[in-house]
Amino acid sequence: MRLVKIAIANINTTVGAVDTNTTRAVELARAMSVAGVSVGCFQEQVIGGYPPEDLVQWRTFVSAQWDSLEHFAEQTSELGTVFVLGVTVALSAHRYNCAAVVHRGRVLGVVPKEKLPTYNVFYEMRTFTRGTPFHTDTLPGGVPFGDLLFRFDFGVLGVEVCEDGWSPDGPLRRRCYSGAELMVNVSASPYRLGAQSTRREMLCTRSGDNQCVIAYANAVGAQDGLIFDGGGFVCQNGRIVLEGDRFRQGWDAVTVDLDRTSRLRAENTTWREDALDFERAGRRVQMIDAPEAGPERGGLSFPVPPGASFFLPAPQSAPPPSPRAVYCEELMDALSLGVGDYFEKNRFQCIGIALSGGRDSLLALLIVRRYIERRFGRERADAQCEALVRAFYMPTRYSSDTTRSGAETICRELNVPFRILPIEDAFERELEACRAMLRDGESVTPITEQNIQARLRGERMWNWANSAGGLFLQTGNMSEKAVGYTTIGGDLEGGISVISNLPKTVVMYLLEYLLESTQLEGVRIVLSHPAGPELAADQEGEKELMPFPVLDACFAMHAGEKMAGEEIVFALGCMFPQLSESYRRTCVERFLRMFSQSIYKWVQAPLGLHVGNLDLDRERALQIPVVTSGEWRTRT
Repeated sequence: MRLVKIAIANINTTVGAVDTNTTRAVELARAMSVAGVSVGCFQEQVIGGYPPEDLVQWRTFVSAQWDSLEHFAEQTSELGTVFVLGVTVALSAHRYNCAAVVHRGRVLGVVPKEKLPTYNVFYEMRTFTRGTPFHTDTLPGGVPFGDLLFRFDFGVLGVEVCEDGWSPDGPLRRRCYSGAELMVNVSASPYRLGAQSTRREMLCTRSGDNQCVIAYANAVGAQDGLIFDGGGFVCQNGRIVLEGDRFRQGWDAVTVDLDRTSRLRAENTTWREDALDFERAGRRVQMIDAPEAGPERGGLSFPVPPGASFFLPAPQSAPPPSPRAVYCEELMDALSLGVGDYFEKNRFQCIGIALSGGRDSLLALLIVRRYIERRFGRERADAQCEALVRAFYMPTRYSSDTTRSGAETICRELNVPFRILPIEDAFERELEACRAMLRDGESVTPITEQNIQARLRGERMWNWANSAGGLFLQTGNMSEKAVGYTTIGGDLEGGISVISNLPKTVVMYLLEYLLESTQLEGVRIVLSHPAGPELAADQEGEKELMPFPVLDACFAMHAGEKMAGEEIVFALGCMFPQLSESYRRTCVERFLRMFSQSIYKWVQAPLGLHVGNLDLDRERALQIPVVTSGEWRTRT
């Protein structure tokens, strides 16, 4: 047997914090060594943080990472464990996103990323140069660079970076045909709904196709609007043997027998034939021989199957949670991590929210509470909520008793300081000031009256944030943002948008789940009242727009699926057969008009948390010109 203990680590990094990030990596590396880990896997860009974006254009930013990598090597020189870390390196005019292999105080080699994503939230090709197959070079100081493999006494190690593993024709194939048995993928894969199952399936496929062990280590934490859920996998020849915990900093480990991988390769005639064809082509990936023996492996135990049976399924200690609970809990954990890291890494003093008694601001507050419970523990959550969070209710003549009661009740239940600050007098003054600015024959429009209220609240929240060093949370949802049902300078304002990439239907789904799981009376009160901004008498969002399920469907099909109006009308008929064709057409025409007219609004919104494949952060996912005509939409 060739027993190898593999650890996957998750570190909550900050871009540019090269010393802090490296110190955390050293701490985990030492803990791994004590536990007898053979190969310790860290995430993509663990030293410099991810995504570095244009910071890699600064020579000092890149050179600081190499200094920190050498410091890591020095600090782990007495350890036998082999470590793989993500780092940026410079060579000539190029910057490379790399995986470095470190062993016994030396950087044995550096392997660049080949597949540079430039889609959705990624812009790597803008700043990085891709690695090329079979190319090798030498970094200053004599460190090997390029398409490399590493031979240790326990077996042959290959490394790759994130997107390299997502392509079936990536470097994994030729490196395995050249001898790699264990492939380490250092990754910084942002969280999105459904991503975990996709990763699991992809890694099993790659591991099975290439008859190898894959260790996948992912980043954890939030950077700007991106959330990284951490975790990771170890997969041996198509079978998951370790799935790491997500949404927390730390490491997990498992022992595998590399002789099993060799045996399965020998048994698989298809793999052998494909490997033979590759060898006949006459090119092999360069092999680096480790100058010293790897870690002592005599104390490792055989990887016993779950339940100590090779034939029976693993016993379950508890029934699995419902898909609904998994969906909601995962989404709440992701959003709370995003808010908390933005708050802490930007060194704000407290968190402020304009609590209207409506659904959106309620969910934002519950996300903040989740962050505090995860950060400080439930037993300390009440005290920390009182210390860190401020909620402000700013009513006018249109505010209802129900929304006030909902806001007061939830703050009492969560121990959040709550203040009522009416804006009615200020509203009257602003109306008069606006009238004084108009010419004869002009009058304050109803929409202006609504916007004045929203802007007064936004101005007050900014004044509070400036004075208290507070993070002012913007609480609008994606559906209303998409059609401009929001106010520039008002409810569109804030330091970060908490739920701006959640459709309204998801907001309501989460709140209904949270009501069932927490039994909070404040949630019940808010859900008992029709959803609406309360900026005019008897105002309801669905009456002014359209039913939210229809609105969200229009948004998903137009912005996500890139469907034309007639296609959306047809698809809505399949989704909502109870709606007449004329009504569906009215909804689609209204949506398309409002969407195109609102682009100038949502490009001015604060940074939002990215949790899906589609959002309205212009520099992250959906990039549409602000100045555009809708003439093209008349074509079929």
